[in-house]
Parts: sequence; C-alpha cells; structure tokens
Amino acid sequence: MGTPEFAAVSLRGLLEAGHQVVGVVTQPDRPRGRGMKLLPSPVKKLAADYHLPVVQPVRLPDEEVMALLTATRPEVIVVVAYGLKIPPAILNYPPHGCVNVHASLLPKYRGASPIQAVLLNGETVTGITTMRMDEGWDTGDLLLSRQVPIDPADNFGSLHDRLAALGGEVLLETLAGLTAGTVKPVPQNHAEATYVPKLTEEDLVLSWADETTALHNRIRAFAPVPGARTFLNGEILKVWAASLGKGWYGLEETRPGTIGEVTKEGGGGLPVRTGDGVLLLTEIQSPGKKRLPVRQFVAGNPLAPGIILG
Repeated sequence: MGTPEFAAVSLRGLLEAGHQVVGVVTQPDRPRGRGMKLLPSPVKKLAADYHLPVVQPVRLPDEEVMALLTATRPEVIVVVAYGLKIPPAILNYPPHGCVNVHASLLPKYRGASPIQAVLLNGETVTGITTMRMDEGWDTGDLLLSRQVPIDPADNFGSLHDRLAALGGEVLLETLAGLTAGTVKPVPQNHAEATYVPKLTEEDLVLSWADETTALHNRIRAFAPVPGARTFLNGEILKVWAASLGKGWYGLEETRPGTIGEVTKEGGGGLPVRTGDGVLLLTEIQSPGKKRLPVRQFVAGNPLAPGIILG
C-alpha cells in the first residue's frame, strides 16, 4: 500500500529481492501537469510494469480491498506513504500485520511531512524507521531504524532520494528479521513524540522578517518541489536556491525583504534583507517562466535595488 515515488522505491526493492507481491493498493489517479490530465501514481505505474493487481479506493475500508485480501491471504502488508488512514479490519488481517516505512527517527516527526520538517528545523540527522502499525498516526511499535546525516547542501529532493533508497533497504531487513524471529516490536516512548501536519500553501511563503538561517532552511525544504515563494510586484516569485550572506551588501539600514544589487561580492546572488542579516537568492522563477540562475533572471528582468519583496 503506497502512492508516491518514495513508496515505489520500496515496492521495486521487494520485487527485485524476490518477494511475492500479491497485490497493490494505491491512491486514485489524480490530475497533474499543465493539462491537468488524470495520471497514475508512481506505485501504480510500477505495479503495471510487473502486471500486479491494483486497487485504488477513495476511502477505507473498501469492498474491493477486502476482496483482494481474502483472495490472496497476504502474510504481511507493507505500507509506505499511502495517504489514507488504515482501519483495524486491514491492520489486523495478515499474521505479521501492517509494516510501515516512515521517513524519520520515530517517535520524532510523526505525521505527513517528516522530510520537509527536519529541513525546516535545521536538523543534522534524520533516518528511516519501520514499525508495526496500530490505529494511531505513526504510533505503532518500532521494528528497525537507521540514521542518515543531513548535509548543509541537502534540499528536499536530495534527502528524499537518500531516504527512499534507505527505506527500501531497511524494509527488506525488517521482513527478513520478522521471518527469522530476530526483529521484535518495541513500544515507542510517546513522551518523546513530535508531530508534523500536512503542509499548506502558507508554509511555502517566505517571511523576510525571519532569521536568515530559517529562511534558507525553508527554501531547502521545498526544493525541487513545490518551491518556496515570495512576491515581486504583486506576482509570485518562486525561490529554488539560496545561500547565507556574509555581510550586509549595503542593506543594513533597510527593512526586511529589501533587495540589493547583484555583485561579485555576493557571488552572483541577489541580496535580500532578512530579520537578522542577508540571504543571497541564487535561483528564482517568475510565473510561467523557466527556473533561472539569478544573473540570467536579472539580465532579462532588471531589478532596482530597494525593491521590497513579499
């Protein structure tokens, strides 16, 4: 049971390792892209390549899902970034229950957006946890976990890909350990739990009165999708990459959001005054245009120093 590319990596790992995947449950096709055509999830596309039965319920429990379980009698259900709450009728169906792959070191960062959250909070370490699911949100007993360092240059895309690959590896270790009896469920310490909700459009907006490091982390957390954003002359300006300024670039007496001049001193970045310093924007995008390095953007869209973003 899974939906995005993060889940498809685990599914591919199961298949390549020789596990018998008897069926796939994924979210319904969604409209995507400029044409808003209905497109299958990455998990559905991979399942089709392997000619696996696919069920796409709108909600659970679902008669078609229960019929699939009855027909195939799985020993375990693997759940990776599926997206719907799973009811007891499914959680308790297989002998080994539902094994979940979660992209954090539980009990920290339970919830829907753990990869973005660790970047937003400036964490230096995260990881993968497998758990035996219960009726709560990421509250089940722990099975295995592995740590991953977060590099200062990481953004959502690079960290997502490393965690997805690790998730597939830890899943295979977990299933082998459950089979051999060497992996035993351990209750979580709920007193140490933190929770991150589903992201909203407001989370993407840069507030220039914030600290420079916090703004930089927000840009990292939403690149390469969906993009942090500010406003230039009333239009959305997406910010894809930035670096921390090492001076004031002439902006020490200005208000947050004020832009300076693109210079060699700033390494070709666009200086923007923040709550405690300067952030250098290095890759930005106007509506309907391509993502561009700041030097190219400014060449086609002259920006007078003193303009205020936001």
